[in-house]
Amino acid sequence: MGPDGPQAGPLGPSPATDGPSDSENRWPRRNRLRAPGLGRLVWGQVERRAAQGDASYVRELGSQLADRHAAAVEQVRDYERQLAHVVRVLAITPGRDSPVQLLQLLNEKRQVTDLAAMVFDRRKWDQLDELRACLFHELVLRGVDIDEFPPLRFWPLERPGGHALAWLPVHRRDLEAAVDFPSRSIRGSAHGVPTGLPAEERVDPPTPRTSKRSTLRDIATTDMHETIVAAVKAGNWGYCEAWVFMLDEAITPDRVPALLPTLPMPCVDGLGPTDRFEIAVRPAEDIWRMLFATASMGGMYSSGVQAAYGRLWAWRSMAGLSGTPAGTSAEEVERHARQSTWFHFEADAEWFHNDIDADYGIATLSPDRRRIAVLAATDTD
Repeated sequence: MGPDGPQAGPLGPSPATDGPSDSENRWPRRNRLRAPGLGRLVWGQVERRAAQGDASYVRELGSQLADRHAAAVEQVRDYERQLAHVVRVLAITPGRDSPVQLLQLLNEKRQVTDLAAMVFDRRKWDQLDELRACLFHELVLRGVDIDEFPPLRFWPLERPGGHALAWLPVHRRDLEAAVDFPSRSIRGSAHGVPTGLPAEERVDPPTPRTSKRSTLRDIATTDMHETIVAAVKAGNWGYCEAWVFMLDEAITPDRVPALLPTLPMPCVDGLGPTDRFEIAVRPAEDIWRMLFATASMGGMYSSGVQAAYGRLWAWRSMAGLSGTPAGTSAEEVERHARQSTWFHFEADAEWFHNDIDADYGIATLSPDRRRIAVLAATDTD
């Protein structure tokens, strides 16, 4: 306290003090912090007080400016959070009126003008290949018949051939018909597809199983490995591995469940003859769906790469697992996939953490029944 009451800092009283300073009374109360002369006033004070040797005053001035800046930044962030929530509510709430009101809001605040110009202005056509490609494949996956909409029908003819998504089929394949998308709430949470082992089509080998290890060797090259794990890597799961084994002779699918636990793979290391090893035969569609969910929705600590790229990486992993030659079409990958036998397995080996459906193994017996490829994934690192 000074002799005349509370002491104000260089910019006037803090919120805990009483009354404005003389400098603050130069402008109406609501405009004090943003008054155009405040900058000149501060600069003048700084230079004058510094010249007089009053460094402590200059330091106090900087301290108050820093406090006010921090408060203003936090207030801006709060407005941004509230505005984002309003936009999300209008975007997600079902019904025609919600998106109409959202566009009206954006248009009133001039936030949609640049977006509309960017999307629909043909002079900027080459700048939007990524947006158009992703939107196109999002619509394809959702069952939109592109032949019914001229802009969609002609885009595959105009799309850049070098784009990664250009490899994907322009119509939804039967393999993709049961695709799932995350269920999103207004509060921002999303629910993906569980990867737990189904009760149907179980082919668990009888216990106790043989503890003798197979003499087969992993022959996966770097390219094979990267192709097989593509979907899991894209989804940024905790860890994944892949192996490929060439068999000495063709085997029937019913021999695979007993063979898998004996293969030289870390994901089954230490698995005893009575430890849990559960396995089921799965249709190719279910495996594609699982891989798509992994890539597009991500795991517990990631949001994935969304639908368009999730589609690409799911196909890539299916190609690697089924042994489809590199560079072939999606139609050829689907043909190989349908001729292969697919297995989904879980195990109580240390490699798996078995937390909330965040672990799975996929094994594939090739059409000639001489090749087994395995993908193991865990979202707990």
